[in-house]
Amino acid sequence: MRPGWDEYFLKLAMLASERATCPRMHCGCVIVKDRYVLSTGYNGSLPGAPHCEDEGCLVVDNHCVRTNHAEINAISQAARHGVSVNGATAYVTNMPCTTCAKALIAAGIVRVVVFSEYHDTLAESFFGESGVTLERRPMPDRQICYDLGSYSSARPCSDAGGSGS
Repeated sequence: MRPGWDEYFLKLAMLASERATCPRMHCGCVIVKDRYVLSTGYNGSLPGAPHCEDEGCLVVDNHCVRTNHAEINAISQAARHGVSVNGATAYVTNMPCTTCAKALIAAGIVRVVVFSEYHDTLAESFFGESGVTLERRPMPDRQICYDLGSYSSARPCSDAGGSGS
């Protein structure tokens, strides 16, 4: 069955979260405007810095500070490429932390869609004060339904090993 737009973009956020490098939380964020993906992010280390999965987490006050959160990385990716996220929607696998909520608001995000909660966050309060719409949706099905054998115009690649990077 063809997913609706919110489910589709939440599934993309779930896919982005698979790139996360901190074992404490895998989070993904997809920023969308007019049904077009502007940027994606996942929680991971700064460019060129060691990853939690390689060096271990750097925990301060019960938070890993080695990584940027998915929302910060999505906003940063857009900024690096000169893409405005003003007026866009952020699809995030988890409720943003307080800092990420403030960053989303400051960047001009007008709607946030999540399917899971996050501990000790003032996000909902800040979103409400700033007029940002917060929507909670059910977690999408984790399976991607693609049956290559049922498509008459497609066949598997002869070199299905690929590089995987």
